[in-house]
Amino acid sequence: MFSTSLFQNCIGLRCRYIPAIFLKSLLLFFLLPGQSYADDVLAQIAARLAKTPITQGDFHQQKHLKVLHKPLISTGTFTYDQSKGVIWKTLTPVASLLLVNESRLLTGQGEQAVPAAFGKVFKAMLGGDLAALTDGFAITGSDQKTPWQLELTPKDEMLKLIISTMLLSGDTELRWLEIRETGGNVTRINFDNITHPVQLTDEQEADFERLSP
Repeated sequence: MFSTSLFQNCIGLRCRYIPAIFLKSLLLFFLLPGQSYADDVLAQIAARLAKTPITQGDFHQQKHLKVLHKPLISTGTFTYDQSKGVIWKTLTPVASLLLVNESRLLTGQGEQAVPAAFGKVFKAMLGGDLAALTDGFAITGSDQKTPWQLELTPKDEMLKLIISTMLLSGDTELRWLEIRETGGNVTRINFDNITHPVQLTDEQEADFERLSP
C-alpha cells in the first residue's frame, strides 16, 4: 500500500505478510508500565471512543521508504462495519480496492490468508474495541484530555520480523496511525471527515458481498 495503499504496496514484496504490516505498530509512548496500568489506560481511552456499527471517512497516507528521498503519498476512503469488515479504497494516485474481514483479505491481486489477530486490529482501531489488542500486542500509552496516544509492540514472532511498533493517536476517533517497520520504512496515515452513518450505501453493500463465503 505504497503507490496505492499501505496494504497493496506490500504486494510483490511480502505478500504473505500484508496483514502483519498493517498490524505491527501500536505501542511506544512512555516507559513500559505494568499491565494493570496499561489496562487502565486502554479502558480510559476506550470510554472516549465513538462506538457505532459503521464508521467511514477519508485517509491520507505517506509512506517513507529508505530508498526514496520523498514519501509516496496516497489518498482514499475507508468504511468499517462491525459485522462485515473493512473497505479500504485508494483513489489517488492509482485507484485500488482492498476488502478484509476476520477470515479473508481480497485485493486486485487475489485473496490473501488472514491471521486470526488481523480482524481484531481493525475492530480495535476503527470500532473502539481496544481491549481486543492485548492478546497480540504489548501496550503502553497515555490518556490526555486531547489527544490520547498508544504504542503497540507485537508479541507474535512473525510480526516482529516485519513491524517494530505502531503508534496511534486520537480523540473520540482514531485520527493518526504510524507504522514503523523493522527495515526502517515508516507509514503515516491521517484519518479525516469521519462519520457514522446508520446504514451502508448500495455500493458498500456490494463490496462487502464479495467477502461473503
